[in-house]
Amino acid sequence: MDRVISMRVFVEAATAGSLSAAARHLAMSPAMATKHVNALEARLGIKLFHRTTRGLSLTEVGSHYLEACLRILPEIEEAEAAATSQRVKALGRLRMNVPLSFGTRYIAPLIAEFSHRHPEVTVELGLSDDQLDLIAGNWDLAIRIGRLNDSPLQTRQLGNSCMQVCAAPSYLDQRGMPRSVSELAQHNCLSYTLSAMQNRAHWAFGAKGEIHVPINGNLLANNGDALLAAAIAGQGLIYQPHFIVGEALKRGELVALELDKPLMDLGGIHVLYPPDRRPPAKVRVMIDYLVEMLAQSPP
Repeated sequence: MDRVISMRVFVEAATAGSLSAAARHLAMSPAMATKHVNALEARLGIKLFHRTTRGLSLTEVGSHYLEACLRILPEIEEAEAAATSQRVKALGRLRMNVPLSFGTRYIAPLIAEFSHRHPEVTVELGLSDDQLDLIAGNWDLAIRIGRLNDSPLQTRQLGNSCMQVCAAPSYLDQRGMPRSVSELAQHNCLSYTLSAMQNRAHWAFGAKGEIHVPINGNLLANNGDALLAAAIAGQGLIYQPHFIVGEALKRGELVALELDKPLMDLGGIHVLYPPDRRPPAKVRVMIDYLVEMLAQSPP
C-alpha cells in the first residue's frame, strides 16, 4: 500500500472518528480505507486505534503518530506542489551546455529576450567544446553540432550547419589557390583537434565524410575561433562550420575555396535533453524559444 495515502487515510479517520467517513472524504471504499490503516499498523508494528461499535479512538501511540503525520503531510503536499509547478510554470535554474563559439555568437545574445519572457528562470550557460555528459553533469539541456551518437537523450533539431574551406587573401596571394583536394597536402592546413573528421592527419570530404584527404599544418586548436583568427592573419587554410567563418567571408577577410569534392555534411545543430516524457516547463520553453529564434536567423 502507498505509505503516504495510508497516512492520509489515518489522519482523516482520526479526525472524523470513522473509517467510512474517511473513505467518503478520500473517494475510496470503506474496505480500501480499512486496508490502508491495517497496512499502516502492520508496517509500524503498533495499534493506532481502539475499535468499538461506536467508532474509533486513538491509542496513546496513535495520538503521537497523528501529531507527526499532521507535520509531515503538509510538507509532502508542499513539495509535490513545488514539483508540479515546475512542470507547468517556467521557473528555477536552467543549466545549458553549449559549444563555445556557437554559444558566444548565437545563444548568449538570445538570453536577454528569453529572460524578459520568463523572468523566473535563471539561465546558467556553460560554454565548452568538450562533449560533456548531460546526466552526470546535471545539465538540463545541451546543444550539439554534428552527427549524434545513439543515446537515450531526447533531441530536437535547431538548424543545419554547412562546412567551408577558406583562407585569407594574403595567404592565397602568397601560396596560390588550391582547386582540388589533392592540392591540400601542399598547403598549411590549420586543424580542429576535437573533430575526428578535421584532425591533424586528414580532412574529410563527401556528404558523409567518406573521402579522407591527407593534410599537414603548423597549428592545431580545440576551438574554432582560434583557428579563425589564425586564418584571418594569413597563417593557412581552415575547414570550419559556416557559423564560425560566415562573417569573415562577408567582410572579405576570408575567401571560400571551390574544390573538386563536395564538402562534408556536418550533421545539423541539435538540442539534447534528458529522457523525460514531461520535462520541466523551463526546459520546454527554452527549446521552443531556440527553435523560434534560430528559424528567424539561421546560423
